[in-house]
Amino acid sequence: MDWTSLLLSLRLAGWTVVILLPVAIFVGRFLAYRSFAAKGLVEALVMLPLVLPPTVFGFYLLLGFGARSPIGQAWVAVFGEQLVFTFQGLLLASVIFNLPFAIQPAQRGFEAIPLQVREAAACCGMSPMRSLWKVELPLAWPGLLTAMVLTFAHTLGEFGIVLMVGGSIPGKTKTIAISIYDKVQGFDMAGAGTMSAVLLAISLGTITLTFWLSARLGKRLS
Repeated sequence: MDWTSLLLSLRLAGWTVVILLPVAIFVGRFLAYRSFAAKGLVEALVMLPLVLPPTVFGFYLLLGFGARSPIGQAWVAVFGEQLVFTFQGLLLASVIFNLPFAIQPAQRGFEAIPLQVREAAACCGMSPMRSLWKVELPLAWPGLLTAMVLTFAHTLGEFGIVLMVGGSIPGKTKTIAISIYDKVQGFDMAGAGTMSAVLLAISLGTITLTFWLSARLGKRLS
């Protein structure tokens, strides 16, 4: 069992959720409530990672993060090291690739809030931020919870983006998915089976916990 790769995958998934949660709240809320000319284009761009193969998307991210790109050059100038084949680059790629898994469920959660509820909050003198915190988030939590779970589970199992942007550097960018692939390539089916079972158990446990929390919180709100 490659515990180093597993811990790195959990770390990557955890940080991806932490970064994307506020993004999902504000972008999802904006797309749910606002209508503008380019809204369809923005939603299409958000959903693009779901359509493109991970290797293709990873290829463009590799070019965008490379040492010759403006982002790569700025990163080297500030931090003194390249962005690709590092955990930071892998995290940034994971955040971009998981945008649809975070934003779309959050958007659906905010869209489910009746307009009358938001208007009532405004009539009571609540500021937009207070309305978000006191009224909208408690009602949109099923979508936000789904967004967090999907993002976490998808990051754990991601392979193409990780391989393209992070490579397979032990202890740095080698995640559990890459480690399983290496075990299969080395005909270590027992090792690959063990790690696959652990990953399956974590994913199943995460989803089960989500359903349990949904049922428990749903009873409190009803």
